[in-house]
Amino acid sequence: MRILSGIQPSGQLHIGNYFGMMQPMIANMHHSELYAFIVDLHALTSVHDRAALERGTIEAAADFLALGLDPDRCIFWVQSDVPEVAELAWILSTLTPMGLLERCHSYKDKVAKGIAPSHGLFAYPVLMAADILLYQAERVPVGKDQKQHLEVARDIAIKFNNTFGETFVVPEPVIDDNVATVPGLDGQKMSKSYGNTIPIFTDAKALKKRVMAIVTDATPVEDPKDPDNCNLYNIYKLFAPADRLQEVHDLYVNGGAMYGKIKLELVDLLWEHFREARERQRQLLGDPGGLRDILRRGAAKAREKAAVTLDLVRERVGLKY
Repeated sequence: MRILSGIQPSGQLHIGNYFGMMQPMIANMHHSELYAFIVDLHALTSVHDRAALERGTIEAAADFLALGLDPDRCIFWVQSDVPEVAELAWILSTLTPMGLLERCHSYKDKVAKGIAPSHGLFAYPVLMAADILLYQAERVPVGKDQKQHLEVARDIAIKFNNTFGETFVVPEPVIDDNVATVPGLDGQKMSKSYGNTIPIFTDAKALKKRVMAIVTDATPVEDPKDPDNCNLYNIYKLFAPADRLQEVHDLYVNGGAMYGKIKLELVDLLWEHFREARERQRQLLGDPGGLRDILRRGAAKAREKAAVTLDLVRERVGLKY
């Protein structure tokens, strides 16, 4: 099974990234053909600071490796190091109906949140389709918010195959319904674009500040509460042991849940969960040259795979003569 997914280096990676994409990818590493990459070209839609993008790319690589990704068991690279993806994105864009892109809610949501509208932001799903189709990916782990983009990739693949003959594998999304959308501090989807994240790697003081900022309602402690409609509980349940989670659930339902106490527990749970990974990340960031070597080797492997697909595409559309 060929599994592929990418992550943006547009800011500190957060627990939404971890549960939505990183953890599922690492879990598939030992029994699948795994492709994991850092989508720096996508990040250009929101990051226009050279130093920030360079730093974010190296940090994203260190984060992924620290959390357990083994570059010897997968292909791990930076998107822009494989130029074939840009050519394929253009070819696919000539076949992509405008209406298909105009229906994508992600573009509208991001513009509403203040991200400057651009052709790159609008055409984001086409580049994402190229990322997936270039490597003939069969499964793509994504968060629920990216499901529509996977549907766009499927539509593009099917239209290309119908027009030029069987060329692309039509990919399937892989979504864990339990963590399909990790809520942010304000209850919306956790997103770097919204500034409502809990970073995976940060210092203890900053972590506590983030967690204590999780928005809760004004229901008195002794009153019953609905845990499923509480973003604090929905984050807490991702890390709490089953027995303690049941105790907290009962406090919500029967009365007695103290938001402040639960937040402090969550700080400790988060800190402990990523303890070993934090040390590995620190060591990796101390050797940026070693990180770049890993990414370069991964890019060389990715280009070998990409060339096979792109040669076929060029032949199909008439660019080989």
